[in-house]
Amino acid sequence: MREFFQQTIIKNILRYALFGFLALLLQNMLLTQTKIFGVYPMILPAAVVAVGMFEGPAFGAIFGLIIGIFADMAFVENTILFTVLFSAIGFFSAFMADFYINKRFVAFLVMALIAGLITAAFQMIKCMLSDEFSLSMLKTMLVQTAVSVPFSALAFPLPDGWNK
Repeated sequence: MREFFQQTIIKNILRYALFGFLALLLQNMLLTQTKIFGVYPMILPAAVVAVGMFEGPAFGAIFGLIIGIFADMAFVENTILFTVLFSAIGFFSAFMADFYINKRFVAFLVMALIAGLITAAFQMIKCMLSDEFSLSMLKTMLVQTAVSVPFSALAFPLPDGWNK
């Protein structure tokens, strides 16, 4: 029994390592080259939400931490923003899935939308602290979130299928 449990844990770790690698590859190789309405879509918050929803708070936070570290390395303008933010998103999306929402596609898209808004808002706050406030920042935040939602749907099938 113990051996089966260890094999299951190792299998899940390898699956989500591959999932994280694919999400980072998609974000860094494709989406950073795809400008839509003047903004770049982000799939990483949705990937963290997907893992958090299906694997629980601890695994969601750890996955968010690891993805956040790699995202901060890829986006050089951030120091530790994504590391802290994605850890919190992973934890709270799992918390919401455990107690308040179901683990269906529509609920996932709503959570991914909220995670995208939070991510864009924190990026905006960082810009506001270094520059002056502009209403165009709010427009950019909303457009980035809206453009990211269709790409967020790509993050749902793998974690959902692994848990069946």
